[in-house]
Amino acid sequence: MSALPAEGWLVAHPPPRRFALFPVGQVTGYTVDDWLKLPESGERIELIDGSFVVSPMPMGLHALCAGGLRAVLAAAAKAAKSDLVVVETVNLSVGEDGLIPDVAVLPRDLVMDRTVVFQAADVAAVAEVVSPGPGNRRRDYEIKPPKYAKAGIEVFIRVEIEGADIPHVEVLELGPDGYETVGHAKAGETLTLTKPFPVSFDPAELFEA
Repeated sequence: MSALPAEGWLVAHPPPRRFALFPVGQVTGYTVDDWLKLPESGERIELIDGSFVVSPMPMGLHALCAGGLRAVLAAAAKAAKSDLVVVETVNLSVGEDGLIPDVAVLPRDLVMDRTVVFQAADVAAVAEVVSPGPGNRRRDYEIKPPKYAKAGIEVFIRVEIEGADIPHVEVLELGPDGYETVGHAKAGETLTLTKPFPVSFDPAELFEA
């Protein structure tokens, strides 16, 4: 018996066609409108300074930590009876860039309206879990924070999952000259935030989601 499909089967069931995400030869000059037209590809694609930055969706420890942070912040928002909700990996229009923070704090009504892309002006806080690799570290330390600050996002949370006593959490708030560190703690310590709602937690909790 042949293992090959019956004649005509491939005509009725053609294999999926590959598609080109980006026009051949163009590497920069893209806009947020271009970014929003991209098809689903199973990858995280951000628009930074007119170019698309492609990275695999977060896995393993990174995903665990992001989920733990979302859970901690969501519980605090609920306890404070806030009209804000905490979500992971949403599309954010930040000036001329299209960014995807690991965690974002947003108005509940916008989320319930099934908004596809959120405006930076509506965001109360964003968080990035730093992935290994110099490119990822540069994005989370040098590139994305100034863009979030310029767009007026009041609170930026950065989580380190490399090194000793991880996770290490740093909280920055918007000041007259950009973000200023207002608190930090490593596993075994207590970190307290007052914005966008009160919350105190041990960073070790982020690995317990």
